[in-house]
Amino acid sequence: MKTSKYLKIAACCTVLLAAAVPSKAQLFPNTYLNIDWQIAVPVNSSFADKTSGWGMNFEGGYFVTPAITVGPFISYQTNLESIDRQTLDLGDGSVLTTNQKHALFQLPFGVTGRYNWMTDRVFQPYVGLKMGANYAEMSSYYYVVKQYSDSWGFYLSPEIGASIFPCPEYRMGLHVALYYGFATNRSDVLIYSIDNINHFGVRVGISF
Repeated sequence: MKTSKYLKIAACCTVLLAAAVPSKAQLFPNTYLNIDWQIAVPVNSSFADKTSGWGMNFEGGYFVTPAITVGPFISYQTNLESIDRQTLDLGDGSVLTTNQKHALFQLPFGVTGRYNWMTDRVFQPYVGLKMGANYAEMSSYYYVVKQYSDSWGFYLSPEIGASIFPCPEYRMGLHVALYYGFATNRSDVLIYSIDNINHFGVRVGISF
């Protein structure tokens, strides 16, 4: 499943955000940086519809006002599903009998905005919205063959969450969030198709 590919993407995301956000962001009260592990649950999907923890989220922002932040984000998510042996009618008299492994990989990136409360407290809740582009790869693995299609779509993701700083003056603590993701991607592989990608999930990570 080329897990190393996703690890390389995660490393690149970290480097990009480090370049986008001022160094030692925790020393400056007008910036933040989050690095999260991500669990996603597909909604209304018949392809790769199993809950998966193969995801990460990277984001940073600047406090435009004491309550409002704006900045970049990038994340990735892979959902998997094993399909038992079955016979597929591919049309034109062609059939395929095989078991499969389905994978849906997403790479959304763009701009994130937040409205924050109690930014001088230990517990700092917020509501946020992410907007941008979403690259998606829809894949079916069988035998030693991988069949896939990729697409681009618009991405929109509202979320609620909180940063928890045991020592707020150091800007280093925990981050938790609930989010919903919607993307307009459309793809087809074999006899399967997706039209829009919907999922909700949880993020848990560290905040600076």
